[in-house]
Amino acid sequence: MRTKITIALCMLSGAVNAAQSDFSWHGYVSQGITQSQGSSFITDNDAVTAELTEIGLNGYYRLAENISIAGQVNYLDGGNRFEQGTRLDYLFIDWKIPELAFGWKAQVHIGRYKNRHWLYSVTRDVPQTRYTSVLPQSVYFDGFRDVALGSNGIQTSFSHFSTNNIWEVNWSYGRSAINDSQRDFLLGNEARGKIKQEFVHQASVFWQPSSMKWKLGASWLNSDFTYSPAQQDNRLAGNSNVERIMLTAQYFAENWEISSELLRETQDNEGLFAPNFARKTRGEGGFVQVRYIFNSEFSGLIGYDTYVSDESDPDGKKLEAMSGGTIPAYFGYQDTVTLGARWDIAPKWRLQGEYHWVEGATRVVSLLNNNVASHADKRWEMWSLQLMYKF
Repeated sequence: MRTKITIALCMLSGAVNAAQSDFSWHGYVSQGITQSQGSSFITDNDAVTAELTEIGLNGYYRLAENISIAGQVNYLDGGNRFEQGTRLDYLFIDWKIPELAFGWKAQVHIGRYKNRHWLYSVTRDVPQTRYTSVLPQSVYFDGFRDVALGSNGIQTSFSHFSTNNIWEVNWSYGRSAINDSQRDFLLGNEARGKIKQEFVHQASVFWQPSSMKWKLGASWLNSDFTYSPAQQDNRLAGNSNVERIMLTAQYFAENWEISSELLRETQDNEGLFAPNFARKTRGEGGFVQVRYIFNSEFSGLIGYDTYVSDESDPDGKKLEAMSGGTIPAYFGYQDTVTLGARWDIAPKWRLQGEYHWVEGATRVVSLLNNNVASHADKRWEMWSLQLMYKF
C-alpha cells in the first residue's frame, strides 16, 4: 500500500509541472467529535473522541483529448469503524468515448476504479458529499469500507441522453486487497490467516426522465472470497460467495430530496469452521431518508435504516439458540433512526451534525468474536459533529 501511495503522489507531483489546462487538483480537511454510547461501534467505554478525521488530496491529469489519469490519497480516522491510516482510494486511467452507436457515450476506467453501482458509493470518500458521517449501515457498512469503495480492474459506463430519458449502464470486474481489520470483521479476531477476494463482478442500470426529478436504478454484485489459514489458526481453509441485488430510487423537488435503497444479499460459506461445513444465509434490508432544504445554507435530514442478517430469523432468536446463548438475539438485526443537519457557513466551509438511535447490533462486530455480546447493548446511540473545509 505504501508503494501505491508513493506512486500516486509522484504522479500528482509530476503533473504539477504540466500546463494548468491539463491538470487540476482539489482536497479537503474534516475534523469532528463523535461518540457511541452503549456500543463499541465508534468508541470504547462510551468515550467522546476526536477520532473523526478525514484528509484527502485528489488530482486529474489529461494525457490526451479523451484520456486522463485520476487519483486520490486519503487519511481516515473513524474510531473503531475502520482501520486508521492513509490509503489510496483510487487511481485509474479514464478513457472517454464520446460517440457510439445510437447516441450512446462511453467511459472506461482501468486501474483502481471507484464503485459507481450504488447511490452513494462513488461519493462516500469525500465528507462534503455525504449527508451524514455514518452512512446507512445496511448498504454501506463501515467495516468493509475500503473493499466496497473501489476495486482493481476495469469499469465501463455507458450513457444516453434523449429528449425524454437519461440512461446509465455500468459494468465492472476486479478485486480488492483485504487487510487484517476487514478479515476480523468477517471472521472474528481469532482468525490469523489471509482472506483473498478472488473477484467482484458488478452491473447496474439507472434511468431518469429529462426533468431529472426521479432516478430509478437496479444493481447486481457477485464476489468470491477464499481463506488460507495460518499454521496455528482457529479457522480452516474455506471459501465464500456473496451475491447482492439492490433497487434504488431518488426523488428531487425544489426543497425536498427523498432517497432509498433496498437490498437482498446471499452468502454461501464452505469450510472455515469444519471440513464439511456448508451454510447459506440470505440477509435483507435497506434505508429511506428525507432531506429538506430550508435555504441555501441550512438543510435537515431524517432517515430510517434496517437490516437482518438472516431473513428466516428476523428477530435473531434462532441465532441465540444456535450459539447456546453466547450471541444475543439482537445481534441478528439492526434498526436505526437518524436525524441530521448541515450548515454551509461559507462557500468552502460546512458544519454537519447527526444523531442515531439504534436497536440491534448485527453491523457492529463479527458474530464470530468470542466476546461478541460485550460489543453493544440492545439499544444504543451515536452522534457526531464535523467541521469541513474543501480547497
